[in-house]
Amino acid sequence: MTIDSEQLPRQLERGLAPLYTVFGDEPLLAIEAADRIRAAARARGHTERDVLTVESGFDWKSLWLTGASLSLFAEKRIVELRIPTGAPGVEGSEAIVKYTSDLPPDTVTLVDLPKIDKRSRDGKWFTALDGAGVTVEVKRVRPEDLPRWLAGRLRLQGQDADPATLEFLADRVEGNLLAAHQEVQKLALLFPPGRLDEGALREAVMDVARFEVFDLGPTVLKGDAARFIRMLDGLRGEATGLPLVLWALNEEVRALIDVHTATARGTAVAQAMRDARIWGDRQKVLPQALRRVSASGLAAAVHHAARIDRIIKGVAPGNAWDELRALGLRIAAPDIPLPTPVDA
Repeated sequence: MTIDSEQLPRQLERGLAPLYTVFGDEPLLAIEAADRIRAAARARGHTERDVLTVESGFDWKSLWLTGASLSLFAEKRIVELRIPTGAPGVEGSEAIVKYTSDLPPDTVTLVDLPKIDKRSRDGKWFTALDGAGVTVEVKRVRPEDLPRWLAGRLRLQGQDADPATLEFLADRVEGNLLAAHQEVQKLALLFPPGRLDEGALREAVMDVARFEVFDLGPTVLKGDAARFIRMLDGLRGEATGLPLVLWALNEEVRALIDVHTATARGTAVAQAMRDARIWGDRQKVLPQALRRVSASGLAAAVHHAARIDRIIKGVAPGNAWDELRALGLRIAAPDIPLPTPVDA
C-alpha cells in the first residue's frame, strides 16, 4: 500500500504496520516521516532499535540475521534498513525479497530510501517492500501549496499569519523547504505566539543584520574564530537578544553531540548528519568541527551553555556576552585557554 507523507499520521492512528518504506526527494519530510513511525512504534512498546546502513561491502546476510535474532532487552523492536544510494544491487534485492516473505515477529521494519526512479519502483525488491507493508512517498511541496504548508508549520508553534504574509514568506524561500522550515523556526524566536504582525515580520525578515545570528553556528563549526568574534561583537552592539544568540550556538553543540554519538556507534558521518537534520553549508563544515573538538570538549560545552542560560535568567553570576564568546571558542578554537567561570 502506497500513501503520501500527509496521510501517514492517520495510518499510524489506525494501527502499526509490520514494515514501512519511506522514499522521496524532500529530505526534511522524509526524516519527519521516519520520526513519526519511530515514535508510534515506541509508543506501542518497540523500545529496542537495530540500524543497518548499506555501504560498500555491506553483508546482506546481516539483514536476515538481525531479523532472526531474538531481542535481549525488549519483546518488541525496530529494525531500520538504510539504503542511501537507493540501489540494493542483485544480492540486496534477493535479500529484501526473502526478508519480506517472512517478516520477523514483534518487529517494525523501517526502510529508508532516497528518491528512486520508476525502473527501481518496478523492481522485485521494491514491489516486495510495497506488498509487505506501507510505502510512504515523500513528495515535494508544490510552490502553490507552500503558503498552506507554512501556515501549518506556524500553527504547530502557536502562530498564524494572513494570506499576504504567507505569500511573502513563500516568495522569500523560493520553494526551498529547508529554508522555509528555518524561517518558521526564526519566527518562533523573534515573535510571541499569536497572529504575526505583517509589518513587523516584513521588517524583521528583510533586516539581514538581525538574522546574522543564524550565521554564528556555521562560523564556529568552520573554525573561523576571528570572524565569530567580530560577528558576536556586532550582535552585541545591536542589542540582539541573548536567548537567541545562545540558541544559535547551542544548536551546533547539540548537533555535534548527536553526530558524534551516532558515529561512535558505527553510523557513517553522512547518514548521521542527515538524521540530525544537518544540510547545506553545515554539512561541509560540521565534520571539521568533529575532528577538532573532543568528546570531553563537547560535554564541557553542554555544561557551559547551561551555565549561560542561568546567567541570562539572572540566577547565576557572570557576563553573558563574555561567556557566549567563550562557548563559541570552545568549538571554533578549542586550543585557546579559557578563563575559569565564576560559578564553576
